[in-house]
Amino acid sequence: MAKIFITGSADGLGQLAAKELVKRGHEVVLHARNEARGKDALRQVPGAKDVLIADLADMEATKSLASKANALGTFDAVIYNAGVYQTSAQQLLHVNTLAPYILIALMHTPERLIYLSSGMHLSGRPEWTERPTYSDTKLHILMLAKALARKWPEVYANAVDPGWVPTKMGGAGAPDDLEQGYQTQVWLAVSNDAGALVSGQYFHHKKTARYNPAADSLAAQDRLLAEYARLTGISI
Repeated sequence: MAKIFITGSADGLGQLAAKELVKRGHEVVLHARNEARGKDALRQVPGAKDVLIADLADMEATKSLASKANALGTFDAVIYNAGVYQTSAQQLLHVNTLAPYILIALMHTPERLIYLSSGMHLSGRPEWTERPTYSDTKLHILMLAKALARKWPEVYANAVDPGWVPTKMGGAGAPDDLEQGYQTQVWLAVSNDAGALVSGQYFHHKKTARYNPAADSLAAQDRLLAEYARLTGISI
């Protein structure tokens, strides 16, 4: 049995991954941005161990979330599912990239890290900007996964493109398969298949996929980490 923490698991792909992992007998801790959503998340995922509350748009709340998670011990896997799409550049920056950085910097280091990217990362810019687009943030999260894979060889750190699936974010008309949208995260979190025991990869439907080659720039990765450290006051 693995112990898994999933950010943004009050609905959408995070909730579906949580349900699947609970069904398989794993210990799952949920996350929601407020108390009301947290209570609903526990109702929607019967068998979940707990839910932790924090608004990831708030840097101090995110730091507090790391402390709450550490109080529960060390997780075997963390799925960074939380994300925002059509919102301000500041929200995109804080929720999509700074929050995952803060959490991995402050939480006890798990064996497996899974970050949700997007096919839209292909048009993202690797350079740091205070006003990122959604595509920029999804390229940056892939760069973070690759940087951690390089710096922490004992950890499996990977990024996932779940596809354009019919969730609240994706919209009812999204064309991709909803089940396929969360099964890769589940697989990377708990499987002992050789294909899942890798690091620094970009996956789509349990297969490595084409990604923006700018993500492989070590200099760009390090510049990104330096900016995150400057903004948060936390270094990895």
